[in-house]
Amino acid sequence: MVIFPGDLTANAIIFDFDGVIVDTEPIHYKAFQKLLEPMGLGYSWQDYVDIYMGFDDRDAFIEAFSAKGKTISSSVLNNLISKKADFFQKTIQEGITAYPGATNLIKNLHHKHVPLAISSGALRSDIMPILKQLSISDCFEIIITADDVTKSKPDPECYRIAFERLRNSNQLSAISQNSTIAIEDTPAGIEAAINAGLKVVAITNSYPRDNIMKANKIIDSLEELLGFNIL
Repeated sequence: MVIFPGDLTANAIIFDFDGVIVDTEPIHYKAFQKLLEPMGLGYSWQDYVDIYMGFDDRDAFIEAFSAKGKTISSSVLNNLISKKADFFQKTIQEGITAYPGATNLIKNLHHKHVPLAISSGALRSDIMPILKQLSISDCFEIIITADDVTKSKPDPECYRIAFERLRNSNQLSAISQNSTIAIEDTPAGIEAAINAGLKVVAITNSYPRDNIMKANKIIDSLEELLGFNIL
C-alpha cells in the first residue's frame, strides 16, 4: 500500500497523460487548428480548454464540425485524425519536457512495485514516443488510449478498462476500485474516474481549483506526492 502525504492511500495508480505527465495540449491545439482553420472550423484556445480538452481526436473533430452545423464522414474523419497525428509526431521529435515531479514519481512508484497504468484520450502513437523520450515506457503495466475505447472522457469506459486490466494483471494484490487512485487534470477526466468507482487526485495544471473540486484531493504539482511511504 502507498501512503501519500495527507494520508491518502492506494494499492494502484492510474495516470492520465496529457496535462498530468506532460503538457502537450498546446501542441494538440495547434495541430487541430492547422487542419480546421482552412475549412472555416477553427476555434479559440479558450474554446479548446472549455470544450475540447479531454476529448479524444475522434470526438474533437466531430464536435468541431457539429459546432458549425456540419457532419463529417468516416473517411474524412479518419483522414483528419491521420494528418493530425503526423503533425503531432513531427512536433514532439523536437523534445518534450515532463511536468515537475512526474518522472521521479513514476519511477519511484515503479521501483517500489506499485501497479501503474495510463488511461488517456490520446492516441497510442502519440503517447509511446514521449514515454520513451522520458525513459518511463517500462513503468506502466497497462496503457489504455483512444485506440482502446469507443467513447472518450467523461465516459468512464477508459478507466473501467484500465482498472480491470490492472487488477487482472495483479491477481495476488488487493487492488479494488476504492484502493485505486486516478490522477487527472480535467473535469471530464475526473468525472470519468469517479464514475468508474476510483478515487481521484486532481492537479491544477490545466484548470483552477474551482473547476476540479469533485476530486478527493487537489494538488498543484506531482512533487507533492513524492514523499510517499510503502506499508
